[in-house]
Amino acid sequence: MTTGISVPPAAKPAEFGVVSKLVAEAFGTFLLTFGGLGVALFSSPSSAPIPTPFAVGLSIAVGIAAVGHVSGGHFNPAVTLGLAVAGRTNWRLVPGYIASQLVGGILGTLILWVTVRTLPSLSSGNNVQTIFTQLSNGVDDLSPSKFPMAGGLLAEVVATAAFVAIILFVTSKRAVKGMAPWAIGLGLAVLVQAIAPITNASLNPARSTATAVFAEGSAIGQLWIFWAAPILGAVITGLIFRGFGSPDELHSATAGGIGDITAEATRDDAARASELADQEAAAAEGTAAEDDAAVDADAPESSAEPAPTEPGPGRTTDDDARDFFDKNR
Repeated sequence: MTTGISVPPAAKPAEFGVVSKLVAEAFGTFLLTFGGLGVALFSSPSSAPIPTPFAVGLSIAVGIAAVGHVSGGHFNPAVTLGLAVAGRTNWRLVPGYIASQLVGGILGTLILWVTVRTLPSLSSGNNVQTIFTQLSNGVDDLSPSKFPMAGGLLAEVVATAAFVAIILFVTSKRAVKGMAPWAIGLGLAVLVQAIAPITNASLNPARSTATAVFAEGSAIGQLWIFWAAPILGAVITGLIFRGFGSPDELHSATAGGIGDITAEATRDDAARASELADQEAAAAEGTAAEDDAAVDADAPESSAEPAPTEPGPGRTTDDDARDFFDKNR
């Protein structure tokens, strides 16, 4: 039996409520559209030299670092659906997350639209619609390089699938802690740069919706493409990870709680230390119980040795010895 001083584990941080998660998702998507698209709208090489893809990726990284520990930092309906399919987000959170992302994205773009309307040279509504049409995603005539729909669909599906894969890998329990925001942000920046000439790089239905509602009718008419393609890519990746993912990660997000495993990747060190203390305390209790059970099991065996007997008629001591070892093998 093992004895020792019992050290109470640190208090586990309380889970954030649903309202806090929804507000965090709205804020992160607002930051993406207002910051990332604002750079695309107003920047010039002389006044703001940050490239647009890097600005989009950096806005995502900062948003995840800021509120990722609250909601998981999705900021994208395709990501939310992909993680839910993968078993990494509870399905009860999905409708609210998507609604919050749309609200945050449209609000960020609304502020940009109002700002543009204050310029005297762009006071005409038609001029502003043209600007936001160029900022929107599109194929054929709306594609920056005039790519057809087939090319745009393929690019968006593959890029979003790769983006969701990055998120799932870097937020795994086995991944290096603290790297999630920056790996996700830099990965998005690379993917946006890769397909920007094809579709103006959506990978995010909320981002596409946020600009389309202020653009011309042609952009709204193609909006379905930038819902269908990113969601398809995210679901494909989610299904692959569902089949090969870690069972403990799947269980903790789908066992009835409202938790989001991706939030654990950005939780602070104190919270992770608390969880580790809980695990170590439980392991110590389990070890002590096993030791006690082993001592109790050994006690009757040591005191109940069989009495020696004489060999029976027609048998030798060698025969009895062989029978003994055969029985106790």
